[in-house]
Amino acid sequence: MIRKLFLDHPASVGESYAQHLGVAGGFGWRMVRGGVACMVHGALPFVCKTSGSDTVTALHAELVAKRAAARAAQVQMTTVEYVI
Repeated sequence: MIRKLFLDHPASVGESYAQHLGVAGGFGWRMVRGGVACMVHGALPFVCKTSGSDTVTALHAELVAKRAAARAAQVQMTTVEYVI
């Protein structure tokens, strides 16, 4: 049960529990900062004009790159090459 709750998902994305905590926590803090920038921009439209969308774009790019790398690693593990 503990494994299912705490270890299965991090392992499915190629991370240990501690690594996943760091990565997810880092993403979360960046999302909070982007959200605060959006709220500031709502009150003061001349401030933080692109901070929220820049944050979303950067986080999306990181997730896409991480998923592509994980898929490539999985394909590499499942393919067999013979060298003669």
